[in-house]
Amino acid sequence: MSSASTYNILIIGPSWIGDMIMAQSLFKVLCEQHDNAEISVMAPPFTQPLLARMPQVSESLTLDLAHGELSLRKRKRLGKALVSRHFDHAYVLPNSFKSALIPFHAAIGRRTGWAGEFRWPLLNDIRRLDKDKYPLMVQRFVALAHPPESAPPDDCPKPELTVEGLQQAETLVAFGLEHDSRAIGICPGAEFGPAKQWPAEHYAELVNDLLAKGWQVWFFGSPKDELMVESILADVEPSMLARCENLAGRTSLSQAIDLLAATEAVISNDS
Repeated sequence: MSSASTYNILIIGPSWIGDMIMAQSLFKVLCEQHDNAEISVMAPPFTQPLLARMPQVSESLTLDLAHGELSLRKRKRLGKALVSRHFDHAYVLPNSFKSALIPFHAAIGRRTGWAGEFRWPLLNDIRRLDKDKYPLMVQRFVALAHPPESAPPDDCPKPELTVEGLQQAETLVAFGLEHDSRAIGICPGAEFGPAKQWPAEHYAELVNDLLAKGWQVWFFGSPKDELMVESILADVEPSMLARCENLAGRTSLSQAIDLLAATEAVISNDS
């Protein structure tokens, strides 16, 4: 057991940015349940900037494995390295078999997660998912903090990333943007491509309407979203293009958080 002064929790976090943001709702609930909670989150390196903005997370541990990589020996080695940490409880958020290996090898006394891929030997607090009862991913995460068969949470705590004023100001200056401008953020991309995206021509119609009403429009996304943004801008009224800023592929995740926080609202088709 850990020190009586702390309740040490290990979270095996999701491998997607949107899911990690939703996981903060679980972190908040755990901190409400345990005043002495110390939450460590093990997740891929690209999620670290998100975890750094979550005050509920005491420590982020890097899981430096490719998405889908099994690496049984490496996972065993990572787990064994955590035995001396004496974690009280582990929550495994992904549903894969491999994601439950590290808490098992770390000999954590209570290991909670949904049944997923044949995980009975690895988890000892295993839940059967009723997708009708818990239709939302955030509900499924938060439900793990409550006893089995509990009613779905009525109001999951909202994710809320911290933004430090000086750092945000420096980011705005770096991109030549102003905090006091009336800006709307648009994230037109989606992880799985056009099937999950609102068509570019519809975005262009919306952007023209926003610009006509005096808004600035800031576009966000990864490098693979640049073409989508360019196709939207091609249909924007030329006289109003100066109030559009294409940031797709130009920001780090941490910078994107700072800039999104400076907008009045964000329009997106993906988490």
